[in-house]
Amino acid sequence: MSRTESTMLPLGTPIPAFELPDVVTGKIINADEFSGSTALLIMFICRHCPYVKHVQNELARLGNDYANRSVAIVAISSNDADAYPEDAPPKLREMATYLGFRFPLCYDERQDVARAFTAACTPDFFLFDRDRKLAYRGQLDGSRPGNNVPVTGQDLRSAIDALLNGSHVDSKQIPSIGCNIKWRSPR
Repeated sequence: MSRTESTMLPLGTPIPAFELPDVVTGKIINADEFSGSTALLIMFICRHCPYVKHVQNELARLGNDYANRSVAIVAISSNDADAYPEDAPPKLREMATYLGFRFPLCYDERQDVARAFTAACTPDFFLFDRDRKLAYRGQLDGSRPGNNVPVTGQDLRSAIDALLNGSHVDSKQIPSIGCNIKWRSPR
C-alpha cells in the first residue's frame, strides 16, 4: 500500500473546468450544473485502494447527510483502468450502486481532469465555495487503515459546515493521504 499525500492546491484557486461521464447514468457531468449550490465537493476516489475502502461508507454518508442541503458532490476516478480493472467504469458502477452514492461517480479516462486539479492520491478532496474558489483541500479526517482512529469525516465536514453557515474555513489543513493515482504510461 503506497502512501501519497495530496498536493495541497493553493486556496482560492478557481475550479478547473471538466466534463466527464457518470458511470451509473452515462450523463455528462460538469461544474456549471451545480451553480446554485453553496459548496461543491470534488472527491478523487477509486474502487481498489485500501484507503478509499477504509472511508467508502463515510463517503456515502456524506452524500446522504448533505443531499438536501446546498452542497453538490461529484466523485471522480482517474486511475488507469487497463492496469487496474477494478477501477474500470463497470466496477465503479457496482461500487456506486452497492454503497448507494447519491452523487455522480465519473470516470476520467484521459486523466486530464486529475491533472487539472493536481490530484495525487485516492482519496483526494477539493471543496469549492459559492464562487467556485478552493476553500478546502485535505483529509477527510485523521483515520487511516490500521491506525484505530474512527472514520468520522470530521475535517471535511467542518469545512462544508463552515461554508454552509457563511463562516470562514480554517486555512490550517492537513493533506489527505492515500494510494497514488495510477497514471497511464506515456505512449
